[in-house]
Order: sequence, then structure tokens, then C-alpha cells
Amino acid sequence: MSRRLFYTDQYAIDLPVGHRFPMSKYRIVRDLLSGDGLFEFVIAPMASADIVELAHDRDYVRRFLSGMLSAQEIRRIGFPWSEQLVSRTMASVGGTLSALEEALRTGWGGTLAGGTHHAFRGEGSGFCVFNDIAVATESLRQSGRASRVAVIDLDVHQGDGTAQIFADDPSVLTFSMHCEINFPFRKQQSRIDVSLPEGTVDDEYLAQLQAVLPRVFEFRPEVVFYQSGVDGLYADALGKLKLRHEGLKQRDRVVMTAVRAAGVPFVVTLGGGYAKPIELSAEAHANTFRTAADIFGA
Repeated sequence: MSRRLFYTDQYAIDLPVGHRFPMSKYRIVRDLLSGDGLFEFVIAPMASADIVELAHDRDYVRRFLSGMLSAQEIRRIGFPWSEQLVSRTMASVGGTLSALEEALRTGWGGTLAGGTHHAFRGEGSGFCVFNDIAVATESLRQSGRASRVAVIDLDVHQGDGTAQIFADDPSVLTFSMHCEINFPFRKQQSRIDVSLPEGTVDDEYLAQLQAVLPRVFEFRPEVVFYQSGVDGLYADALGKLKLRHEGLKQRDRVVMTAVRAAGVPFVVTLGGGYAKPIELSAEAHANTFRTAADIFGA
């Protein structure tokens, strides 16, 4: 039986010419993985507003859904508001919730979207409207199926929204390893932050990760969420690190081997990737899910 992966690429957002966000990568990733024969692809269901409000202010959620955000709030998000953006946003959260259910049932689950870690409780930022990992974490805990959750965020940009949402919550460990001279320029305080210098290469990166990762599992999480952004790739337009595809594959293998040894459910979200050409990011994202299938089983 193939592993189910949840996708949102059916929701195309009309973006201005020259916009930096590569919408095409989501479909390219799915096309690459389709050729492997390891996965079944399922359209991500839309999350409900009530579920989203577990992690976000009700006023912000309702104003976004109804198109009532201010021009300044929309600029901070980085996407023009549209009904398609609403659909895609709610499906992105729904994909992570579905991947969580898959992980609880089988050991690991994945979504070809999500990882929107710049969204705060009451505002969006950096191409992120709602924080899918935070919503899934709150849903999980409210249902009583876990009380201790860890978030491993290896996107090149700090997971500032996730850090802020759980800043005063000792039952959620947030770990972010990111480029120090990069967006967001005003960092938040994660439980564990590792700031890397511009130009960091594979060996340096992996050494830092292997040194810090045991601290995540000393926390004894009952579920682990993985923000697996690949914007640390050498060709990324927004990244500033110098990781190769092989280095990113080793990164994923290090994380997944540790999770498997801990024996806890594992949820993989996509995160950032803005390479030129975008096919390089798509290949790196696809490799993350191939590695998960290899370590946990398809």
C-alpha cells in the first residue's frame, strides 16, 4: 500500500509579474514523486475556521477569510488577497492536519505544502497566512492525544511565528536552525536557536545539526513536526547558505534516523525553496519525501 501525501497545487494564485514566490514548484514536486511509484496523492481537505482559531486570534482569522485585512497586513503577508488564496491557505492547514493523522496511524505522514512558520497569532508574514504546524499542534493537544510536541525547523529562515506562538508554553519545544543574516531580521526566541553564518557548507551544517539534535529528544516529545524547507540550497535566491543536494539529503537522514530511534510519530511539511531554476528546489523537496519513505517505509 502506497504512502498518502497531501497536496494543494490545484489552487493556483495569480501573482504579479516578477513576484518572488514560485507557485509552480508544488506541482513539480508532485510530478517528480509521481514517477517513483511510492506514494498516493490526496487532495488536502480545507481546515475549518474553528480549528485555525486554536492557534490564531479569531478576529484575524475572520478578517482574512472575508477579505477585510488592511493593505499593510496584506503587504506583510506578501500575497494579494483572493478567494483562491483563502482556499489554498485553508487547504495548506488541512494538509498538515491530515498528515498528522497519517503519522499517528502509521508512524509518519507528509504534506506537499505547509511549513508556514512566519505566521504569528494575530498576523501573517513572509508568504505565510496561518501557521499550520501551530494549528496542528494545538489540535493534537486539545484532543488529548499528545501533551509534549517538538518542532524541528530547518528552513533557512527562522521559524519566528512558531517561536512566538509557543514562547510561553513549556510543553512545546521549538528548534530553529537558520541563516543569521536573513529574513526575519527581527528574530524571536525559540527554545533552541542555531544561527549559521552566510555561506555555510554541508559539513559545517551537518556538524551543527548533529551536535544540537540530541537536545530535542532529551525533551521526550510525543510527536515531532518537521519544517523541511530546502532554501539553504546553494542556488536559492533567498537563502544565503551553500548546501548541496547531497547535504540536504544527509540533513533529512540525520533528523529522520533520530526520530525513528525515538519511536514517535513524525509529520513532514514542505517549507521554503526559491532556487533559480525552481526545478532545483523541487528536486530537493522530492528527496526529503524519498528519504522519509526509505527510513520509515512507503
